[in-house]
Amino acid sequence: MTDSAGLFIRGLTKTYANGIRALSDVDLDVPPGLYGLLGPNGAGKSTLMRTLATLQAPDCGEIRLDGLDVRAEPDHLRRRLGYLPQQIGAYPGVSGYDLLTRFSWLKGRTDARTRRAEIAALLERVNLTEAARRPVATYSGGMLRRFGIAMALIGAPRLLIVDEPTAGLDPAERNRFHRVLSEVASEAVVLLSTHIVEDVENLCARLAILAAGRIVVEGTPRELTARLEGQLWAQVVPRGEALSEAASASTVHLAAVPNGTLAVAQAPEAPSGDFVAHRPRLEDVYHVALAEAGVSEAAA
Repeated sequence: MTDSAGLFIRGLTKTYANGIRALSDVDLDVPPGLYGLLGPNGAGKSTLMRTLATLQAPDCGEIRLDGLDVRAEPDHLRRRLGYLPQQIGAYPGVSGYDLLTRFSWLKGRTDARTRRAEIAALLERVNLTEAARRPVATYSGGMLRRFGIAMALIGAPRLLIVDEPTAGLDPAERNRFHRVLSEVASEAVVLLSTHIVEDVENLCARLAILAAGRIVVEGTPRELTARLEGQLWAQVVPRGEALSEAASASTVHLAAVPNGTLAVAQAPEAPSGDFVAHRPRLEDVYHVALAEAGVSEAAA
């Protein structure tokens, strides 16, 4: 991708006053469509999202949207930005419709007819038409996330940033949210920041993994899994038993399964006779990337 289409980031660095370096020389090319940003809690994802949304300034680096310098012209991005943070607040007693009306006016929808039409379409899109006159404070978690995406979509943004959008949602709400994001991605750059591998695996044509403030891998899911072909091995360890010392040394992640624990190891050959070849998945890519970056399983 050239920097004339989509989001272009070079050398983005951010260190907080307490000395924590949240971002370290981040480079990304994000084309139009859905792009995943995976990383554990504390990786720097939210710092990156807030910086891209112009809520805080980086120490250094370059950000361009469709070729225009965002740091030099932040208002250009703000007029084209939709942002869904992890937490959504609401004034007590204010209805969804009234809050959307206020946000629409702030985004420049000063014509009442245009504003009403856009709000009605957005409420229909996120399946909240019947709940529009209820106070937002009474919405369930899933309703609140859908309301947040309606707010973020006001003004038909060119760049949509969503931060941990499906955390806490039930499967039906999650699928509905995924469908909305996929529809939006046909017309915009959608940056999906999450630690839920399945969200990225199901939605995104490309992704990057962020660990300790750095981009450690980037590519398509197929490219990233192909790099691990022939390197992964798996064994189910029955309950009450432990891995051998040699197997533990090469194990990159553990997962609970019905009859015990699935251990996935990375090695040139099987660590022991109990391990069999394991077909790489994006979850494996994620854990291997964290291990190579020195991020412990506990931190992830």
